[in-house]
Amino acid sequence: MTPTTYKKLLVGNGVTLSLVLVWWVCLALGGEAPTAVVKCTIDEVIRLVTDEQLKTSDQVSQRRELLEEEIGKHFDFGEMAKRSLAAHWKRRKETDHQEFIGLFQALLSKTYAKKIENYSGETVNYLKERLRDGYAEVQTTIVSPKTEISLDYRLILKDGAWHVYDVVVDGVSLVKNERGQFDRIIRDSSYAGLVGKLREKSSDITAP
Repeated sequence: MTPTTYKKLLVGNGVTLSLVLVWWVCLALGGEAPTAVVKCTIDEVIRLVTDEQLKTSDQVSQRRELLEEEIGKHFDFGEMAKRSLAAHWKRRKETDHQEFIGLFQALLSKTYAKKIENYSGETVNYLKERLRDGYAEVQTTIVSPKTEISLDYRLILKDGAWHVYDVVVDGVSLVKNERGQFDRIIRDSSYAGLVGKLREKSSDITAP
């Protein structure tokens, strides 16, 4: 599966008290219930994309920023970046690590915020939760009248809170998929070549 086969995922106003309360509840549940954290995040994302006040032309950029912020709260981009770079991670300096994490986060958050904006009423079903030694997997399906997509979230417990470090779409790991692409680019070009490509992709993905 290529990145283009990662179909539509998951699926107002960010300064209102309701958003603050939702965020607080998500964090409060973090150390106890991975499914609750995933559901709370998805519910807030759906609220943002269906908020009529945020659909106006002068609010579209703000909605994109709020979506990226919501994704960033509950995704461990540092862990995702490290796992995606795999063996190449150990060969880089700390300054390289921080730069790579920033580029990786910018690319993924912008990419998936853009996909999420295509939400059109799909139903999210929460199927099963697995826990083991500080790791969890929350299995869900995204159902529309024409298709059903398996979407599983892998989480890690850090500082008493659960954070997503991988997403598996129809059996294909996002991290594993990125790892293969990154490794090919580094081998065919260089680490600097990979960083350059990530910069280009991140700058190409802009708010509508």
